[in-house]
Amino acid sequence: MTFARSLTLAMLSASATLPATMAAAATQAPAAQAAPAIKLSAKAGKAIIALQTAVTANDVGNITGLVAAAKELASSPDDNYAIAQLQLKAAAGANDNDGAAAAVDAIVASGFAVPPQQIAEIAGAIGGALLREKKYDRAVMMFDRAIAANPANSDYLLLLAETKNAQGKNAEALQTMQKALARASSSGATIPENTYKRAFLLAYGAESPLATQFGRQWLNAYPSADSWRNALAVYRNLNKLDVQATLDLLRLMRATGALNSADDYLLLAQAAADKGNYSEAQSVIADGIAARKVDPKSPMAAETIAGLKSKAKLTAADLAVAAKDAKTGASKLTLANRYYGFGDYAASAEMNRAAIAAGADANLANLHLGMALAQAGDKAGAITALKAVTGVYAPVADYWLLYVAKKA
Repeated sequence: MTFARSLTLAMLSASATLPATMAAAATQAPAAQAAPAIKLSAKAGKAIIALQTAVTANDVGNITGLVAAAKELASSPDDNYAIAQLQLKAAAGANDNDGAAAAVDAIVASGFAVPPQQIAEIAGAIGGALLREKKYDRAVMMFDRAIAANPANSDYLLLLAETKNAQGKNAEALQTMQKALARASSSGATIPENTYKRAFLLAYGAESPLATQFGRQWLNAYPSADSWRNALAVYRNLNKLDVQATLDLLRLMRATGALNSADDYLLLAQAAADKGNYSEAQSVIADGIAARKVDPKSPMAAETIAGLKSKAKLTAADLAVAAKDAKTGASKLTLANRYYGFGDYAASAEMNRAAIAAGADANLANLHLGMALAQAGDKAGAITALKAVTGVYAPVADYWLLYVAKKA
């Protein structure tokens, strides 16, 4: 007696919706695959055929009893697989996701040689349905089953991460998300932008340092004003930065077109003013007004503008005189920063080199040298300078390196 070998994908009902980037993994049907027929034992054959008849007829009242009767007579992996397959079909017809999950467990336990890919796909689909029903513990078991059967598929890891997050297991969720992104990246798969965003938001919501890592991965794959603004803002929020590091990250936001609100512009203007770069602060405010992001009549903007009016604005001639007077590494480093704020990137680069030669803080000078060269269009020089930065300014330099690497 033979029996067609196949796994049945349940069209499982659900009221909630998975994150868009993960929905496909939860609904993908197993690929069609030719396989040998099942040979039912003489002892269990009639009972299994009776069960098949009841399942086909949707004879719900008798299915449970017929399953029990068939299991008592089953004597081979073929018998057990056939019974489990019919349980899966019955569960699908009844929109019973728990029953479907139990059937998958029974299929695996049968000992029948089911292709792992098929096990992974059906377990993943059922796990997705259980996740939407908020049956998290059972969903975790199904995703674990799918991952064990097909470790190369990162989608199941992403779904498992979502389930762990729904359970309130934030650390486990983030570790699983990290593993999923690493696995997808190593396989060369294209990771949708929304997946990076989701990882980033989960980590930030948990105030985890992984938010920085996920933000950088998002930037690396999808550099845009939106990803730059979010990644840099979260990095600043999660780390205690001094005024100079804050200024240099905000300058990067300006360079990437990521300034998007009055707060962004005013924060950059204030940081520039705090470092004595009043001309830069004034130009930032002017840009914000021109972009219609800053209302000059708002209390904070009006206060900032009024404060800048009383500050002396350096001219090119003033800077040239200061350059002749700068003798120490520290004074040269300060002047290099003034040149950068003034928009004279070539002069800023030259003065940063002079500052290094005069014994200034080499890390800060190389950071500013790399920034100036990046703005001046010297990509190779910028990369060399930024890679030389170590210590507290290294993370800032790394963001600038990413920016330079993505520039045409």
